[in-house]
Amino acid sequence: MAEKYRMKTKYTGVYERFSEERTHNGKPDICFDICYKLDGKLVWEKAGWVSEGYSAKLASEIRAERLRSIRHGQELPKQKKKAPFFKDVAEKYFEWAKVSKPHSASSDINRYNCYLRDRFAYKRLNEITSFDLERMKSELLKQGLSPATTKHALVLSRQIVNKSIAWGMYKGENPIKGVKMPVIQNQRERFLSYEEANRLLSELKKTSSQLHDMALLSLHCGLRAGEIFNLKSQDLDFENRLITILDPKNKQSRKAFMTDTVKEMLLSRVTNNPNELVFKDRNGNKIKAVSKAFHKVVEKLGFNKGITDTRQLITFHSLRHTFASWLALQGETILTIKELLGHKTLAMTQRYAHLIPDQKRQATLRLENSFNEKMNGKTQLKLDNL
Repeated sequence: MAEKYRMKTKYTGVYERFSEERTHNGKPDICFDICYKLDGKLVWEKAGWVSEGYSAKLASEIRAERLRSIRHGQELPKQKKKAPFFKDVAEKYFEWAKVSKPHSASSDINRYNCYLRDRFAYKRLNEITSFDLERMKSELLKQGLSPATTKHALVLSRQIVNKSIAWGMYKGENPIKGVKMPVIQNQRERFLSYEEANRLLSELKKTSSQLHDMALLSLHCGLRAGEIFNLKSQDLDFENRLITILDPKNKQSRKAFMTDTVKEMLLSRVTNNPNELVFKDRNGNKIKAVSKAFHKVVEKLGFNKGITDTRQLITFHSLRHTFASWLALQGETILTIKELLGHKTLAMTQRYAHLIPDQKRQATLRLENSFNEKMNGKTQLKLDNL
């Protein structure tokens, strides 16, 4: 409405205007506007209509509140941006993920479509509460989803909101802070014996020399499948028998050490091109997943026959677990195993502590010897005093 249609009221900075279309109690409805200075500029703001319960006095009170906010440097309602919809932030997140973490972007998109989209897509970020996420967690678990899958969905929601905050799209808190993550009991328990490992390598060699060599690298050096897929010629230092593992799962590069067998194997595969991958798929590109042939060999050997507990199944990752378990069995310290595996914390490696029997046995024997020495000393002292 143009300013000429506004009329002053008895309240400073409060104006009224009559509607030509709206009516209230048989009369033209009246709208109250307020005006005030902000950064040297005159600002007009609609307070509300009589039909909505507004009056000149109420408009004056609203204006007074605006002036107090300006005086104390507080943000005015019109200055506040609405929180973005979850779907808009998710779209931006996936654009970023496709470039920054292409190996997991497709999995994130699939989780969003399966678990988050229908629940939160058209909710603004400030409308999503910890209770909403707790309810999603409860529903997913009741549907029979594993704690791990449920946790992945919650973690994805956390990452999307965190990125929106980092990118300046949202200023609120992440609702995931009030949610307790599901407890996951999926740590590998079973590892191969030396005889089983030898049988597996022999059978893999008959099936695929490349698959055999990747399995050997994991068994002897503890590399993850993804780390093996990323390995390039420039990462191999044969003089010092070192393998540089760049950008691993925990983002902290580390060194692995070549055994004689691994060194011989890698020498046969390395090329003069420093950027060439050591292991490639049939088209000469980077491998994206462990070949199904590995699982067929495991089935042929009967390693997983009758086993339903996922913690006891032999998979490619079991080879890395076997590497760590063998180290523990031969008496290596937890700190040594942690560094070789590239774990961030000792807590992640502590699961192998029970496989270090010698240290525990020796500690117990030392305690017994100390006890016996003390007791024998007291007995001798009594005899000397007789």
